[in-house]
Amino acid sequence: MAISLTFSFVAGFPDGRTSFRNMLRHRRSFGASLLRQKLRPARGLSGRKFSVCCESKTEEMQIRRCSPLLESAFLSSDGVSASGEWRAVPDIWRYSAERFGDRIALVDPYHDPSLTLTYKQLEQEILDFAEGLRVIGVNPGEKLALFADNSCRWLVADQGMMATGAVNVVRGSRSSVGELLQIYNHSESAALAVDNPELFNRIAETFCFQAAIKFVILLWGDKSCLNGDVLESFPVYSYEEIIDLGHKNRMLLLSSHDARQRYIYEAINSDDVATLVYTSGTTGNPKGVMLTHKNLLHQINNLWNIVPAEPGDRFLSMLPPWHAYERACEYFIFTHGIEQVYTTVKYLKEDLRRYQPNYLIAVPLVYETLYTGIQKQIATSSTLRKLVALLFINISLAYMELKRIVEGKYLTKNKEQHSYLVSALDWLWARTICLILWPLHLLAKKLVYNKIHSAIGISKAGISGGGNLPSHVDRFFEAMDIKLQNGYGLTESSPVVAARRPMCNVLGSIGHPLRHTEIKIVDSETGEVLPPGSRGIVKVKGPQVMKGYYKNEAASKQVLDEDGWLNTGDVGWIAPYHSAGRSRHSGGVIVLEGRAKDTIVLSTGENVEPSELEEAAMRSSVIHQIVVIGQDQRRLGAIIVPNKEEILVAAKKLLIVDADASELSKEKMMSLLHEEVRKWTAECSFQIGPIMVVDDPFTIDNDLMTPTMKIRRDKVADRYKEEIEKLYR
Repeated sequence: MAISLTFSFVAGFPDGRTSFRNMLRHRRSFGASLLRQKLRPARGLSGRKFSVCCESKTEEMQIRRCSPLLESAFLSSDGVSASGEWRAVPDIWRYSAERFGDRIALVDPYHDPSLTLTYKQLEQEILDFAEGLRVIGVNPGEKLALFADNSCRWLVADQGMMATGAVNVVRGSRSSVGELLQIYNHSESAALAVDNPELFNRIAETFCFQAAIKFVILLWGDKSCLNGDVLESFPVYSYEEIIDLGHKNRMLLLSSHDARQRYIYEAINSDDVATLVYTSGTTGNPKGVMLTHKNLLHQINNLWNIVPAEPGDRFLSMLPPWHAYERACEYFIFTHGIEQVYTTVKYLKEDLRRYQPNYLIAVPLVYETLYTGIQKQIATSSTLRKLVALLFINISLAYMELKRIVEGKYLTKNKEQHSYLVSALDWLWARTICLILWPLHLLAKKLVYNKIHSAIGISKAGISGGGNLPSHVDRFFEAMDIKLQNGYGLTESSPVVAARRPMCNVLGSIGHPLRHTEIKIVDSETGEVLPPGSRGIVKVKGPQVMKGYYKNEAASKQVLDEDGWLNTGDVGWIAPYHSAGRSRHSGGVIVLEGRAKDTIVLSTGENVEPSELEEAAMRSSVIHQIVVIGQDQRRLGAIIVPNKEEILVAAKKLLIVDADASELSKEKMMSLLHEEVRKWTAECSFQIGPIMVVDDPFTIDNDLMTPTMKIRRDKVADRYKEEIEKLYR
């Protein structure tokens, strides 16, 4: 410990407070403890005021947290794994830089400036950003909000924060101001990194008065574009300034033994929380999922069986990086020397053709959009070309169906299997037809499918997650010889728990569990473990399961039992094991059939709590009952039981029908209900699209309500299954 006494003259201020506050802020970033005594002001020449400050400074040893491998130079041998095992997520960057150094790691063409970084450069950028955070006062364990969209700087900021031992709290820039404020305050974040000046200006006034902020970091854009009224409330740093501060201080620490002696360096523990990811937003009580380094490292270490990436493989990235699915996949692929290209929805079609990615990681909606685009292109072709294309597609669909039978990858829920004789005859029949169709399928590839391949790339596989992949889309791409692998997971499980393997790609399923992951199906009422082929609640256990919900022990206990099993809230079954026949290689794969809990997952990957919309819509006098639907669809819909008396009254008031009318036509009723739904749900986070009107109300007698008068969503959806399919068709 060192003590020094310093006298300083401060000119140009009524007293010494303003200048001293600036000095205090500066010194605090280096962790100094300041004691000060202001002496009486003295008036100097020209009427200016001077003050003399007596400053006693105590330099104390500061504790710094480090990623064990990434910053091994600062740790003792006790803090570094002799085996080189990753203990924290940022450790992967040292490994990748040493192994793939000068290979291109990422290409970010649509930001200003556009960037291309090698693995060595990316590692240095992360190290500099981490050190820059320490320089401006970030402490281990502090929460730092990261509100930004997909870009290379998001990745650097995310990993830089983790490398300091801080916990980042992530969300996208499209969220409402209220939602971002709620997440920031609930997480007890100390500071904020934002995407650009537009986002900062949108949230600045609200955050300035309702949140405690140490500083703000601007990832993209110029500080001159910021709202000047709030700039005096807290320091604002540009991305470049953080990198510059960090680089200079890191060089000093590496070159000066004395500079390093001011700190005590400790290794980040794998059980430390790495990030908070909020799942519910403004549609319910906030649930911040606490994911540890160990949770995320499980994904990094075990996704290769799903995506056998090789150095030089190209990935196209377009999903929000704060979404656990995109995030875990990015961490994983960077450990295999791949090249990642950032794109957007606007440029996706162009970039698929331009970059010809080997892999595309996306939500089902992306593949649905590609499917629709291909179908439109075929439909607008000449009559002859359209007929030829449709004929070839149907041939290929039949060929692939039979091929699954031959390979033993035909999905079935039936627990009983046929005799060996019947199975052999079935195989022989399928094999014979396959051989007949095979030349036609090859001709289709040459005449039709190769043109599609050149337009979208995806030469190895498209990975689908974040929602259910529609079967017609799945089968269509299979017919085109474009492999789609469907996976499944939750934010609470970091997120992947199961996925289809390249060599065991059973359509209709989500594949087998990941390594070190257990999945069981239980009865929703008794909790009894059900045998393969039986439908029940899906439960998951493994190293990727979250630590719990932040500051929400009650919610944690609802989904996590004492043995570590996570209740996913999804309904599904495990395919039975067959020793022979068309399903001999599909045993053990998981099949999902929907969600037992109320949350709706759209095909975009967005989670929607329907209660907010239903409560808003029920304020209308013309709506008697409503159930919001939309699981695995592009948009929400609703099943509505109208209040027939009130809707007729409303129609008369609006002059939709004559004053003496006794009933309302279906078309006019639908139009009025659409308008009512739009009006009452206008302030909600999501909007309702198509609606379906039913005459019979949901009651206890027809088993569509519980004894406590709650609507049974799953039973309503099952009762009107065919009508719902037509509604979305």
